[in-house]
Amino acid sequence: MNEKSTEKAVAVKTEENQQQDKMTIYDYEQKYVKRQNVKSAKILLRVIIAALGIFLFACLFFVSLRVYEINEYAGYATGGVCLILYIALFIVPIVKVMKSEYFIVNVNAKTAHAAKKHNKKVRRDIADKMIDLTAKVEGVGWYDSKIVGEMAIAVKTNDDKGIMKSLTALYTGSVKKTAKDLIFKSSMKSAMYSALSQTSKVDAALVVVMNLQLIKDLVFLYGFRPSDAKLMKIFGRVLQNSLIAYGLGGVKIGNSIVKTMGDAVKGIPFLGSAISVLVDSSVQGLTNGVLTAVMGYQTIKYLNQEYKLQEILDGVELAETEEELQATCAEIENELKMGKKVSHAA
Repeated sequence: MNEKSTEKAVAVKTEENQQQDKMTIYDYEQKYVKRQNVKSAKILLRVIIAALGIFLFACLFFVSLRVYEINEYAGYATGGVCLILYIALFIVPIVKVMKSEYFIVNVNAKTAHAAKKHNKKVRRDIADKMIDLTAKVEGVGWYDSKIVGEMAIAVKTNDDKGIMKSLTALYTGSVKKTAKDLIFKSSMKSAMYSALSQTSKVDAALVVVMNLQLIKDLVFLYGFRPSDAKLMKIFGRVLQNSLIAYGLGGVKIGNSIVKTMGDAVKGIPFLGSAISVLVDSSVQGLTNGVLTAVMGYQTIKYLNQEYKLQEILDGVELAETEEELQATCAEIENELKMGKKVSHAA
C-alpha cells in the first residue's frame, strides 16, 4: 500500500470515528441544558432594571434637592443636568444592551433547529460589525486585523465554518485582552471617583453608571449580549454593588484604623482626622473598584460560556425535523400507491 492510500485510509477512519462520536441533541440536552423558566427570567430582568432605574433616579433627585436647599436656581439647574445624565447614562446603555442579539443555547430537540439557524445569523451579524468597525475606525486596536481579514473572506464566500473559526480566534485572543483592559480602566475609574466622592448617594449613582457603561462596552466589544437569564444575574450584581456603595458611604472605616496607629498621631488632631478621611475614601474606592471588576469578569464569563455552547450546538446531530418526517410519510404513501397499482395490474 502506497503513502497516498495510507493517508486516505486514515482520513476515512478518522471521519468514521468523528461520526460515531458526534453528539446528538439528546446528549447536548442532557449535558448542557438547564431547566429554566424563560418568562420568569424576562420578568425578573425587567424588575431588576426598574429597581436600578428607581434607585439611580432617587440618588440624583436627593442630590438635586440638597443643592436646591442651598440655592433655588442652582437646584433647578442641577435637576436639569441630572435628568440629562439619567437619560444618557442609564436609559441609553440599557436600551443598547437589551437591543443586542444573543445566542440561544438552552434548547431541546424541538427548538434546536430554529436555535442553530438563529445562532448562524447572529455569528454573521457579529462578523459584519467587527469587519465594519475595523475598516472604518482607524487604530481602534480591539480586534486582530489579520484574523478580521480572514473573517471578511469567509463572509464573502459564505463559509460559516470559517466565520466561526475566526470569531473563536478573536474571542480567545485580542477580544479577551481588550475586555481585560476595559474592566481594569472601568474599575480604576470607579475606585477613583468613589474615593473623591464624600456623599453616599453620589457614590452609589457613580457605581451604577460606571457598571452599566462597562456592561455596554463589553457587549459592544463581543458583538452580542448574554441571554436574559444571565443578564438578570449581571444586572442583579450591579444593583448589589450600588447598594454596597451606598452603605459604605455611611460607615466610618478610617476612625477605627486611626485608633490603632498609636501615640504617633494621638497628639496631632488635624493629622489624625486627615488620615481618617484618606483611609475612609481609599477603602471605599478600593471596594467599589473591586466590585466593578467582579461584575466585569462575570459578564465576560457568561459571554464566553454562551459562545462556546452555541459552537458545540452547531456541531450537534439533530433529530428528524418535521420536514424530514413529512418527506418520509410522503415516500411511504408513494410506495403504498405503487404497490397498489402493481397488485391491480397483476
